[in-house]
Amino acid sequence: MMTVEFAVAAALFAGVLCYAVLGGADFGSGFHDLTAGSARRGARLRTLIDHSIGPVWEANHVWLIYVLVMWWTGFPQSFAAAMTTLYVPLVLALIGIVLRGASFAFRKYAETLAQARLFGIVFATSSVLAPFFLGTIAGALASGRVPEGGGGDPWSSWLAPTPLFTGAISVGTCAFLAGTFLTADAARRGQAALAATLRVRSLVVGAATGAVVFAALIPIEHDAPTLWEGLTSRAAPVMALSALGGIATLALLWTGRFGPARFTAVTAVAAVMAGWGVGQYPWVLVDQATIAEAAGARATMQGLLVAVGIAAVVVGPALGYLFYLTQSPRWNQAAHGNGEAPAVGATHWSRQVGG
Repeated sequence: MMTVEFAVAAALFAGVLCYAVLGGADFGSGFHDLTAGSARRGARLRTLIDHSIGPVWEANHVWLIYVLVMWWTGFPQSFAAAMTTLYVPLVLALIGIVLRGASFAFRKYAETLAQARLFGIVFATSSVLAPFFLGTIAGALASGRVPEGGGGDPWSSWLAPTPLFTGAISVGTCAFLAGTFLTADAARRGQAALAATLRVRSLVVGAATGAVVFAALIPIEHDAPTLWEGLTSRAAPVMALSALGGIATLALLWTGRFGPARFTAVTAVAAVMAGWGVGQYPWVLVDQATIAEAAGARATMQGLLVAVGIAAVVVGPALGYLFYLTQSPRWNQAAHGNGEAPAVGATHWSRQVGG
């Protein structure tokens, strides 16, 4: 039976899914920036990253704000419990998000190559650390390490097997998703050599992430039994869909079908997140508080659903049109000129290394 509490929880989790997919691809680009190599060798990849995420990197964080506001308003006691227990990874994730955004902007206007390198390192490193700490928060919640009354141990609550594995998986899935998107972008813009390099990168990252997921199954079974029971029962079909999506993406990348690979990659990431939500249901704080127990006042929940409906009508089409524009031939032509490979000097830092 659909209740107002369940409807709000579903709307909240929809925001988590959107942030995992859209924000995840954004974060994952930082991994490829970090491992691109020297300023000269990695300039072409970093230029592609700048053009790919430049129009949308701020818009993606709308989902994080949405999730936090929905959680705080709709399930205030569980929000307070998480904030007082997991403040260490929360602060570290916040620092990472702030530093990566500032550095991404400052790198474009750096006066020297040394400054550009510094901002680039901060951007790339923060892009890896932020999803890691966000993943540890999800793992701590899912493994029952956040007491309902709050005030849990600020270190052992997330420095444990399930949170750490979840953090590592978060970084891997973000890098895999971003790599798949960047490969398709490079191929669409006529950069065959760069697309080939990114294809290999994405295959390696995807295989490594899959190995980490399988390695995590053993500790999760013993460390988070409630989550494990949900994953292996009601969430099993969704997790199977995620596995099939990941395998399909690897196969499509292997055969050079980069366009369809984007859709299967999104399916894989969205399905693994949905499987986590289904496996954790009906808990907000696993083994501590269910959705019904953690819900706020009924009038507040009803008001939230009205606000979500208005936001879907007002914000949804605008975001959709923004993403459509960034994938349109007009955007590619404006950014790179007649579909040719972009010059290495597309940003200030790349101008320092020459063509």
